[in-house]
Amino acid sequence: MNVIFVLLDSVNRHLLEPYGGPEGITPNIQRLAERGVRFDNHFAGSLPCMPARRELFTGRQDFLWRPWGHLEPFDTLLPHVAATQGYKTMMVTDHYHYWEENAHGYIQSFQGLEMIRGYEGDNWNIDPVEKLPLWVRAIEKYRPGRGVRYYRNVRHFQREEDYFSARVFDRACQWVKTNYGHGPFYLQIESFGAHEPFHVPEPYRSMRAKNVDEHYTIWPPYQDSEETRNFFDHTTLEEMEFIRAQYVGKLCMLDHWFGRLLDTLDALNAWPNTMLVVTTDHGHELGERHCYGKSHPHYASHAQIPLIIWYPKASKNISSRSVKALTSTVDLNPTIIEAMGVPDYTAPDGRSLLGLVQGVTAKHRDAVLYGTYGHGLGCTTSEYTLLQGFDNLNHPLYLYSTRLPRVDADQHQQLSEISSGYYIPGVDWPVWRVPWTVGGEQSGSSVLYRRDDPLFQERNLVEVDRRGYHQMRHITEQVMEEEGSPPEQFERLGLTPRD
Repeated sequence: MNVIFVLLDSVNRHLLEPYGGPEGITPNIQRLAERGVRFDNHFAGSLPCMPARRELFTGRQDFLWRPWGHLEPFDTLLPHVAATQGYKTMMVTDHYHYWEENAHGYIQSFQGLEMIRGYEGDNWNIDPVEKLPLWVRAIEKYRPGRGVRYYRNVRHFQREEDYFSARVFDRACQWVKTNYGHGPFYLQIESFGAHEPFHVPEPYRSMRAKNVDEHYTIWPPYQDSEETRNFFDHTTLEEMEFIRAQYVGKLCMLDHWFGRLLDTLDALNAWPNTMLVVTTDHGHELGERHCYGKSHPHYASHAQIPLIIWYPKASKNISSRSVKALTSTVDLNPTIIEAMGVPDYTAPDGRSLLGLVQGVTAKHRDAVLYGTYGHGLGCTTSEYTLLQGFDNLNHPLYLYSTRLPRVDADQHQQLSEISSGYYIPGVDWPVWRVPWTVGGEQSGSSVLYRRDDPLFQERNLVEVDRRGYHQMRHITEQVMEEEGSPPEQFERLGLTPRD
């Protein structure tokens, strides 16, 4: 069986038609959902980009152990496993982080690679720029240097076909047409797609915008607290509405080109022997809570993510072609590997979803954990979500890796306190344990809300529903213990490990 895995970056589930989003934005994702199985309670695991990808490549939870980074030598990689089963492995992507030094090992695991360069802050084109258009100067107002860097990479764009999602799916479709029927293949298609900057051509630029103004930014800041404060001090509701409209336009363009892949599978009559998995790594806040991006606290608006699977052997009896069970990003690795027919494969932390797809099982997890290294943690059950606060000011934080990270001058003292040992359960490799400091907020309070609260209207019940709060704390502690969490994570999260 052929397997195509499509990872669309930064896609907001609530804007997709299969999940109740507006009609006309994602008709092709809706088209796939009508054919396949829709997962209604699927959640991110480790955020953001590279931690999520390590979970997908390896089936190993990432965010409690280390920050954004490379693969480890003890990781078993999905493309390698596929190759041992006789699969031809290929990746087509515009995700430029794969080229970075601290994201080494991912693309190297494929037999073939097509890399579309130039997205976001890709250090690609460094030719001089003499004159900046207004939309680039609008980016520079809040993100100094970022607009110029991006513009160097995209200033030659003239047609829709020049843009990244178009090029990714066009190249992927060509590859499928050439290779279909010549033995099984594993094709991973990654479109940075809906990720910022929200730069789109017409008709997408104005299709949802009430007022197109070149002085409005298409790339609001969120990583830098000073830049973010400056933006919110000077922006207007009209500019924020425009930003949302550009995001929706980008999502619509992404869906259009994704539809070309579905057309290709139709033309080849490839559905009977091809599995297609479509998901995202996380969503993206668009100012609704006076914030942008995907930082803690990880509300459902960006932590609950879409997952749609077409599997030729799926049960026809699944109610409404949807799955209600709680699932997580880390589960996709063993799902794909099982579909390839690999015997006796067990992922470190993931659990295959094929039983759910085939209607053999109805329950999967009692709770899912998700979060960003060094910040808070999310735990969701069928009834509640707990976004547990954190305290990095008074409690230690360590990263665990076989590779020592590069550090700034002011971090040398903490590196003098490193140790090595067999710290990771189930891993027979010694790793470094490095005292570490993360950027951004150093503490945060907890949030508890019911899952049936409307999106963006969640009520914090920490002080109101003490029974629910203590119940969710206990469940969080239990799952962390089961997954072998480092002991200091309990301290900084204000939790207590079980005896």
